Amino acid sequence: MAEPSPTQSQTSTATTTGVFALLTAKPGVKREQVMAAIPAEIRATVQLYLEGKIREWHSRDDGRGAVFLLNVKDVAEASSIMEALPLAQENLMDHEYIPVGPLMPLRLLLGASQPSNNSADGEPSV
Repeated sequence: MAEPSPTQSQTSTATTTGVFALLTAKPGVKREQVMAAIPAEIRATVQLYLEGKIREWHSRDDGRGAVFLLNVKDVAEASSIMEALPLAQENLMDHEYIPVGPLMPLRLLLGASQPSNNSADGEPSV
């Protein structure tokens, strides 16, 4: 995907309410390797849920990993949490992080001003 627009870059850090962590099995990793670490991974992720760090978790439909929505303020905190988990410690998963926040156009409903609604490539930012 394209780099974030200047508007997205400016607003995402100020309004981040969570971070999606996308976990994908690294190329060449066998299912047996992942399954060997799963009991410890489950215990660790349940503990994070009970501590309020994990808001949601989902399995990927392609069977190659998981998606977590973390209650964190930035990607650095998300990375710190995810890299401490057993599957990451065993170097079995790749991680991608996507910071998220409130849907910006909703501010229009409240009459609040909105930053420029066009990105550098002419597409509206949301």
